[in-house]
Amino acid sequence: ITAYRMCAGEAAVADLSYAAKHAGVIQMASHLPARRARGPNEPGGILFGHFADMIQADRTNPKDPAKATLEVVGAGAMLFDQIWLGSYMSGGVGFTQYATAAYTDNILDEYTYYGMDYIKDKYKVDWQNPSPKDKVKPTQDIVNDIATEVNLNGMEQYEQFPTALESHFGGSQRASVLAAASGISVAIA
Repeated sequence: ITAYRMCAGEAAVADLSYAAKHAGVIQMASHLPARRARGPNEPGGILFGHFADMIQADRTNPKDPAKATLEVVGAGAMLFDQIWLGSYMSGGVGFTQYATAAYTDNILDEYTYYGMDYIKDKYKVDWQNPSPKDKVKPTQDIVNDIATEVNLNGMEQYEQFPTALESHFGGSQRASVLAAASGISVAIA
């Protein structure tokens, strides 16, 4: 457990140790080991590329890449974190509940759209009408700037609105929401 920096999870530790050691061998859609599989044809998950194609939020929201990305994040949190990984974890509301922060309460949406406004105001990126001309040159300084601004806004919102803290009751929930909002904002810029 210590060698792979993992928390305990009963018999799942052996599978997770194997996955950590041989990460290039296992994909999300690989068949599960016999002791974990629930049915003869059940894969462990869906390949990320297939999953992104299935969501099709970019088709239904072509002028809103933030909304399209948020749909993929929400579905991914539900499928990969709660169902696929959640089936390995046991006890309490910890792991399976923290993923709900990605798709409930519109808090992640709010932080993401703040990031969209920031990149539009500061970097002149018209995210509602994407154009290759609008793209910002990807430098570490720009990544740091956008991520810092979105994170600071999110932390201020958590302090200003106690109900947001109650909704995202754990530090890992808040950290995952802030990281997702920052990542989406940087990627769209």
